This record gives sequence, C-alpha cells and structure tokens, in this order.
Amino acid sequence: MAESSQTSRTSQTESPQHADICVEMRAVFLRFAIRNLARHKLRSSLAVVGIVIGVLAISSLGIFGNSIKLSFSEAFSAVGNELVIYPRSESMISEKILREVERAAGAGSDVIPLRQKYVRINDVRINGRVAFYGLRCEDIPLLVDIERGRAPKRSASECLIGAKLASDHDMKVGNRMHAETYELRITGILKERGIGFDINPDEAVIIDMKTFERMFNISKYNYLIVRVDSIENVEKVKESIEKRLNKREEKVSVLDLRRLMETFEEAFAKISVFLLGIGAISLVVAGVSILNVMTMSVVERTKEIGIMRAIGTSRIGVMCMFLYESLLLGLAGSAIGGVLSFGGGFLILSFWMQKTSYLLAPSSILCIIFGISFGIATSVLSGLYPAWRASMLSPIDALKYE
Repeated sequence: MAESSQTSRTSQTESPQHADICVEMRAVFLRFAIRNLARHKLRSSLAVVGIVIGVLAISSLGIFGNSIKLSFSEAFSAVGNELVIYPRSESMISEKILREVERAAGAGSDVIPLRQKYVRINDVRINGRVAFYGLRCEDIPLLVDIERGRAPKRSASECLIGAKLASDHDMKVGNRMHAETYELRITGILKERGIGFDINPDEAVIIDMKTFERMFNISKYNYLIVRVDSIENVEKVKESIEKRLNKREEKVSVLDLRRLMETFEEAFAKISVFLLGIGAISLVVAGVSILNVMTMSVVERTKEIGIMRAIGTSRIGVMCMFLYESLLLGLAGSAIGGVLSFGGGFLILSFWMQKTSYLLAPSSILCIIFGISFGIATSVLSGLYPAWRASMLSPIDALKYE
C-alpha cells in the first residue's frame, strides 16, 4: 500500500517535469527550424513569395467575385417584392386586363401600368434614340426617386430625366428638349438607380401617362408592374393573377423578380467559387515550391538528422522540426499576402467597378481570411511528406551519408 502511494507521488512529480521537457524540446525544434530557414535566405524568400502571390490571387479574386454579387444584390434588392406582367395573346395590355390584374392583386398591392417607346431626339445636347416611359403621376414616386426638381404635372409638357442622361449631356432642371414634334421642359432629375428588371430610368425620360398618349397616340400598355406589400405575399399574388387571367387561355406572363434574383445570385455564387479556384491554382503551385524546398533541405541535412536520431531525438521530434519550417514559411507568406490583398482588392474594384465600398464588407474580409487559411494549410501539407521522409531515416544510414 505504501509502495503504491509512493509510486503515485513519484508519477505526480514527474508529470509536470515531463511536460516542461516537452515544451523545451518544441522550443529547441522551433529554433532549429528558424536557423535552417535563415541559412538559406534566398530559397526561403522565394518560397514565401510564392505563398504571397497565391494568397494575394485567391483573396483578390474572391473579393472581386463577392463584390459583383453584393453589387447585384444591392441594385435589385428594391424589386424583390415586384411582379412584372407581359402580354402573351396580344401585342399590348388593354385597359380591361389592367382592371382584372388590379382585382386579382388585391388592395394591398400597387399595380403600375407602363408605356414605353424609344424616341429619336434631335436636340442641341442630345442626338439619338432615348427610352421614354409613360407613368401616371401618382405612380412615379413608387418606382423612382427625384434628386433635384419636381415631378411633371398631369397632362403637362414636362418630363423627368435620368441621372446618367443628365450627366452625359449636361442637362439641368429648366432646360428644354425636343422629342419628335413636341417640346418638353425638364422639371426634375432622377436619383441614380442602376439597371433594373422593371425599368431602367438612368438613361431614360419619364413623362405623364396622358402626355405620352397625346405625343405618341398609344392608349394601351407595354407591361404592368405589381408591387406587393411584402415579399411573403408575392407567391400568393402571382398565383391569384395567373388563376384569374390564364384560366382559359394564356393572356399574360407573370415574371417573379424574386425568383429571377435568386437565379442570378446562384450564378454569381458559382462565379465567385470559380474565381477562388483560379486563385487556388497559384497557391497550389506555391505549395509545390515549398515541397521542393523541404525535400532539398532533408537531403542536405541527412547527416544532421542521423546525429539527432543517434543522441535520442524521436521520429516525432524530427518530423516536428521540418513541419515547423513549412509552417513558418506559410505564416510569413500568408500574413504578407493577406495584408497586400486589401491593396489588390482595392485596385481591382477601382478599375473594374469604380466602387470600393465592398472591400470592407464582412463577406470580403472572409475571402481574405480564407486565402490566409488556405495558404497556411497548403504550406503545412506541402511539408508533410519531406517531414515524414526525414523522420523515417535510419540513424546508421544517415550517419554514413555523404
């Protein structure tokens, strides 16, 4: 009994000492790894540069793909609760179909009829074809925002113009423009909105519905936009419209912009993965470079490994020493590449998108974190085989190596 308790006390006192020895040995192996990398500065630097390029490529391309997705989502988030209705059996939508859609959509939805025509303008500032939209005055605030000026009055020869159209042709509130035989006074300039599935107002002219009918002698509608009170009710309203209008024959096609957005988002997600894959290829090439560096290191230090094994260093210890080298290379290259990725992402977004606000988005930061993690993992995996090979060397054979 006394022997048992004494053995227990001995093991308790030895356990902390054993842990201290393990920590000290790891520190020694780490110093050996740093020393060996320092002995071959050029070779180690080239391996680090490979990791930097790989991390920079995967992170920057990931930021670019993610920014495209964010830009698309931002541009079309405002139309997620909209349905666009096009005619099927007729060339245009009649007043009767408009009333049926209004009844099917219910009181909680806004049904907005639109007329559209491309008109050639021969003016001092504009000479070319421009899209004209005819909207009811009360529907204009539902689709667009006015940055300067006011909306046109009912039946008046007034118009709103898109932000890009105004900027490209130096047009201001109060200017006049000639469309066919009519003269229109610009009463307001729209806030820039971007490309949409419903209307594209940035390079267009918006006039009152009655003015549109008087100018172009068009009484029917090109399509309808149904703005549902909430996204949750979109499917319900869509089914109600299709049931009422397409029961006997296909009168209209109902386009659910939410579903369309989801399809595009899936496509952009695949593009992002593809871009990450392209970046990952350069990182794999850098991993092959580390594999080559580590294999050369094992060959050069065969005798040193034999001495270490002869004085009692375990296989695990030798393996850890070489893994530390590949880990240090990966940490250095990934850290530098991660920092440079902010600059790379900034340059790509400035050049391709002219907008850098997505650079610090959480999903963009995740791309950089992924690039750094992938760089470290690639470095460690590249060092596994050389480390295993070094640990498996026979001490006697290694000491005989010349």
